[in-house]
Amino acid sequence: MSTYIIKGGERLEGTVKISGSKNSALPIIAATILNAGKTTLYNVPNIQDTQMMFKILKLLGATVEKKNNKIVIDTSKIEKLEIPKDLMNKMRSSVILAGALIGRYRKATFSYPGGCDIGARPIDLHLKAFEKLGIAINQNHGDITCEAEKIKGEKIDLDFPSVGATENIILASVLAEGTTTITNAAREPEIVDLQNFLNKMGAKIDGAGTDEIQIQGVKKLKDIGYNIMPDRIETGTFLCLAVATKGTLILENTNATHITPIINKLEEAGCKIKTEKTRIEIITPKRIKAVDIKTMPYPGFPTDMQSVFTSMLTTAKGTSIVIENIFENRYKYTQELNKMGAKITVEGKSAIVRGVRRLYGTTVKATDLRGGAALVLAGVMAKGETIIENVEYILRGYECLDKKLLNIGANIRLESID
Repeated sequence: MSTYIIKGGERLEGTVKISGSKNSALPIIAATILNAGKTTLYNVPNIQDTQMMFKILKLLGATVEKKNNKIVIDTSKIEKLEIPKDLMNKMRSSVILAGALIGRYRKATFSYPGGCDIGARPIDLHLKAFEKLGIAINQNHGDITCEAEKIKGEKIDLDFPSVGATENIILASVLAEGTTTITNAAREPEIVDLQNFLNKMGAKIDGAGTDEIQIQGVKKLKDIGYNIMPDRIETGTFLCLAVATKGTLILENTNATHITPIINKLEEAGCKIKTEKTRIEIITPKRIKAVDIKTMPYPGFPTDMQSVFTSMLTTAKGTSIVIENIFENRYKYTQELNKMGAKITVEGKSAIVRGVRRLYGTTVKATDLRGGAALVLAGVMAKGETIIENVEYILRGYECLDKKLLNIGANIRLESID
């Protein structure tokens, strides 16, 4: 078990280089299976989730080599088509390996995925879509086997614009016969990145970033190199960290167009933000104004930023209303913030945040990845020492968070406890 120990009250100032996107890297790593050869990836974040994905690929028979700032994945000799249950239980994103295995081998065996406990995240949309593509599904005591003689393109209408289901349909359809059309598709930038990656490999995909995506099946793909997009949630997290400490930060290797709703809300709260093509500068007021946020599928306010933003609003002037429309169990972290002096009341989907002058350091526990990041933000602005337990959740999604914070003036250290 590991902990962060933070002495709060330091103003954050300086420049932060944003890492590659976790939510883009994971489906792209899975997609390398579709190419029976070598793929070279750049800007892959060195986090626990990508390490887990590499571990699964190796167990399936792939080789993964890290050379300086690049990762070379060779999937030409994959022999196993079963994703290990113990690893699936640790990471929900591993379910997208199913689409890639089915797409290339017409078969995959896996179990229901695990990950952060932030609410029900069923994979029924994935399985319904697979069935529409002509894939037979057999469920037995939690194990799922998907098998098809051939995959035929079909029109698939998603009940909800699920990111994971959209990715899995794309992966299963790239090498299929005919054309697959996804309506009510997820529109996230990570879907666009997956399309760009696969098209560079030789796929024929059109429409990512809109609610209708078309995948025209091709016979085979080719070896390529690809640069993963920057992480928009890490970008948003550091903007909020600047606000929390009344700091001034410059973020590099980022894309402001991916986080328009976050920037809009920060400006509404009183921040000044300057954006360039790959750079964002934020200048923060002495105290921000309360604002209301409502999470929605992209291009709405991202659910992954809700907890960090709420943590920032705990010391805003006035009362903020937060509405979580995506995951019903995403407010666990608020109990931990209240231990630090926050005044948050949760009522169903809503959290009422009454701004206080100051938070106070104490021992708190991360309950999930983004809730853990919310506690880090609270720790850097609190008076006194904050100890955050269960930081393994945070390490799943943020690359070198403590080192990046140290470089801009935070007093934080990571301690491992046996």
